[in-house]
Amino acid sequence: MKKSGSSDSKSLPAKQKVTKVVSSSFKKTTKKSKKVTKKSKYSKSTKMLPSSGEGQKWNTLVHNGVIFPPPYKPHGVKMLYKGKPVDLTPQQEEVATMFAVMLDTDYAKKDKFIENFMNDWRKILGRNHVIQKFNDCDFSPIYEWHQNEKEKKKQMSTEEKKALKEEKLKLEEKYMWAVVDGVKEKVGNFRVEPPGLFRGRGEHPKMGKLKRRIRPNDITINIGKNAPIPECPIPGESWKEVRHDNTVTWLAFWNDPINPKEFKYVFLAASSSLKGQSDKEKYEKARMLKDYIQGIRAAYTKDFVSKDITKRQIAVATYLIDKLALRAGNEKDDDEADTVGCCTLKVENVKCRPPNKLEFDFLGKDSIRYNNVVEVEIPVYKAIGQFQTGKGESDDLFDKLDTSKLNAHLKELMPGLTAKVFRTYNASITLDEMLSRDTKDGNVGEKVVVYQHANKEVAIICNHQRTISKSHAAQMSRLTEKIDELKGILDGLKTDLSRARKGKPPLKDADGKQKRNLTPEALERKIAQTDAKIEKMERDKNTKEDLKTVALGTSKINYLDPRISVAWCKRHEVPIEKIFNKSLLAKFAWAMDVDPSFRF
Repeated sequence: MKKSGSSDSKSLPAKQKVTKVVSSSFKKTTKKSKKVTKKSKYSKSTKMLPSSGEGQKWNTLVHNGVIFPPPYKPHGVKMLYKGKPVDLTPQQEEVATMFAVMLDTDYAKKDKFIENFMNDWRKILGRNHVIQKFNDCDFSPIYEWHQNEKEKKKQMSTEEKKALKEEKLKLEEKYMWAVVDGVKEKVGNFRVEPPGLFRGRGEHPKMGKLKRRIRPNDITINIGKNAPIPECPIPGESWKEVRHDNTVTWLAFWNDPINPKEFKYVFLAASSSLKGQSDKEKYEKARMLKDYIQGIRAAYTKDFVSKDITKRQIAVATYLIDKLALRAGNEKDDDEADTVGCCTLKVENVKCRPPNKLEFDFLGKDSIRYNNVVEVEIPVYKAIGQFQTGKGESDDLFDKLDTSKLNAHLKELMPGLTAKVFRTYNASITLDEMLSRDTKDGNVGEKVVVYQHANKEVAIICNHQRTISKSHAAQMSRLTEKIDELKGILDGLKTDLSRARKGKPPLKDADGKQKRNLTPEALERKIAQTDAKIEKMERDKNTKEDLKTVALGTSKINYLDPRISVAWCKRHEVPIEKIFNKSLLAKFAWAMDVDPSFRF
């Protein structure tokens, strides 16, 4: 199941006039420009009720709905309150267990997480329950029970684990597939998420809140008119609604229990033909931007100094989206994470650093911090200073602009143009140009490093970060030890070679045993092999260190035209499996027959 991402576009109010920034002189008048690319079939706003899409997507659709998590089974282990065991109802115990199993995580130490957890748990405990204060609670008995249960699972025999896996597969098999226009297609994620405590990313204001159990009467099913309606798997309950909408590709949806204005969807898998066509259209739209980009840049550069403040703000915002790959940004409620995009930047998020540098510091999508100092064109630097004049720190930087105005303006520049199309274009063109420029003759390992470096640059542009894994230091230490060990072996081989050339036997090994007498030619081969191993390990070590805070996968999945990677692999004889894992190979099956000469 896939949670839909926030849309970069909102409908423009009927009476709202959008100032045109670009003249018609660079708008394409060829047939190519008149062909409006369809919107992605899978791009849905999280804050808009799923409605009809654009045109028919299928004729027949058959599937078996969704599978629910099993009902809660009470374990009966009592937590302590002020040192004494406490009786809890199954519902109260379930929520207590949700917190107990997280005792060894950072979340369980965060004040906001604890506050939200207690607020929601108190509603279930009731006003007069003995449990009143968090600091008097001791969840460790439940935590220890949970650890013991985990250990029992680890101790299971291979046969027992296999039997459990087969039983689970048998239960889920019918939900894993849908039949679209007579073709069997895999379903992306057919499992309804179990109840739990919301974690969120960064310092999300709702962390710790209870994600309630989703019931069948929360779920809307979409299926073909003449197809059998999926049987509700929970006796005595029924679906909220059944639709027969062939203009959309979702199979089911329900309201997010934490953010009720948002929705969660079940779609076909990434490897499905519908999703593949959608991906191809997305990248073709980004490629189309190549024909417009010079005119767009000339137009917004001209409007940096426009006397019309709205024009000037649109021009600067478009520049930032183009050059820094910023998201457009959407309005949000007060209880949502304090994240921003270009249109929702506050004065405090941007600092002017003379003579022409801007320091950005804000929480972006998924509460990932964007902290960057960039050199910008002088007119942009001056315009930002003007936009800040007379405003407080918490005031909007672009007070004459919102996402609707910006996206309406972008669509005037090119059919279907959004901030995300800019991100896709800049990510893909960067990868294409870097691979073309930096790939030299060498072995496969060296070429893969070139690819990873280019992928890293794209991830930095898109602000795709990750935290350093807890095992990183240990992994680096092990690699260093192995390299040192190989270097010791190499020194010994070189000594043996020197002695062999003089007709002398090799020295004894570290254990005092006599080494096998090898010819100089055999020793030279061993030295070459050991040298190659050391070189590979040092390359792997440097790459691991270089990429420790960068998430390469997000851009590869969402922003990089896979045809660039496939064509590069074909041109330079790099196995595609070195670049795409099994799931990406399935997702991008449509790109595999691309010509080796393809350029974005």
